[in-house]
Amino acid sequence: MLYNFIEIEKKWQDYWYEQKLFKTQENRLKEKYYVLDMFPYPSASGLHVGHIEGYTATDIMSRFKRMQGF
Repeated sequence: MLYNFIEIEKKWQDYWYEQKLFKTQENRLKEKYYVLDMFPYPSASGLHVGHIEGYTATDIMSRFKRMQGF
């Protein structure tokens, strides 16, 4: 069985759009929340796949907090 990514991705993207799951309410009175991450050195020397773990965690937290209106 092949994964029909074109059909499946379209289905879920349409659902997310209809449900307005990408939309957030901005509340300027709400306390600010910062998610900070270290950038790799410009030379990228020593960059390895383990760096992705940290970047993934901060990406998830950023998106989660954004969905909460931060």
